Amino acid sequence: MRKGVAVSAHIDVLTIGRSGVDIYPLQVGVGLEEVSTFGKFLGGSPTNIAVAAARLGHTAAAITGVGDDPFGRFVRNEMRSLGVRDDYVVVNRDFNTPVTFCEIFPPDHFPLYFYREPSAPDLQLRPSDIPGDAVRDAHVFLLSGTGLSQEPSRSAHRHALSVRNKKGWTIADLDYRPMFWESSAVASREISSILDRVNVAVGNREECWVAVGEDDPDRAADALLERGVEIAIVKQGPKGTLAKTADERIEVPVTEVKTLNGLGAGDAFAGALAHALIEQWDIPRAIQFASTAGSIVVSRLECSAAMPREDEVFALMAQHPRSAPVVRPRT
Repeated sequence: MRKGVAVSAHIDVLTIGRSGVDIYPLQVGVGLEEVSTFGKFLGGSPTNIAVAAARLGHTAAAITGVGDDPFGRFVRNEMRSLGVRDDYVVVNRDFNTPVTFCEIFPPDHFPLYFYREPSAPDLQLRPSDIPGDAVRDAHVFLLSGTGLSQEPSRSAHRHALSVRNKKGWTIADLDYRPMFWESSAVASREISSILDRVNVAVGNREECWVAVGEDDPDRAADALLERGVEIAIVKQGPKGTLAKTADERIEVPVTEVKTLNGLGAGDAFAGALAHALIEQWDIPRAIQFASTAGSIVVSRLECSAAMPREDEVFALMAQHPRSAPVVRPRT
């Protein structure tokens, strides 16, 4: 049995996809078998991205699903407390709210352990759960690749894209996680098939390989543009970020900070990018702002509650002038 969702007024940033509970160790550099204390946080990349947008001053909501259980109530409560509307959260009585554990081994090893079997409520979203007016009218609509991994979520995401019809800014967070897919071939087929329905694509090199068969940053960005994307963004970890438009090639060096937990950087990046697009900043400034927001979150333990405010991002940008974007004509 399912509890439906209400349709409400216009929002700035609307996301669709995963939600759940992150159970993160409060001890760094210790395997889960030895950890004795944990923190409980709101989780799921699309939901975290909505939090990031809310922290930057926007009305934000997430289309997602939770179980009819205490963790589901926690997710909805935490969404509201962090400024994200829960109008479009479907409560599913057949599946439990998922939990995710991680291990924290700075600077670059953060294994994730997902408990989402036999399925998760967010993967049970159906086309009938999509609030058409909200999807059409949001300034930014963002989906993640994981939502395409299974039915009925795959059909729900495709329906949302057809309703959206590339209006405004539609962002694909390529977000490839092998454990959610039948095979990499299926992932490539499904993710590549929606690129002509979005105008921004964001992914790391592996995710670009799945989407367009290229992992060289320049070739991957070009391939994304050839598929109809207007802004192609390739995240390269310590090597910074490459972005391309029809006219520009933009390189943004990484903002160096002491890494505590790298798992929330991509969510902060996407939320900050949505903010910059709404504010109509030029693309180089938007990419630098997003990259810097990601750097702030990697210096903190949690993901959702760690999302920065605009003044924090600008302050760190000012402290790192060498992270300014390098812009050249696209050849």
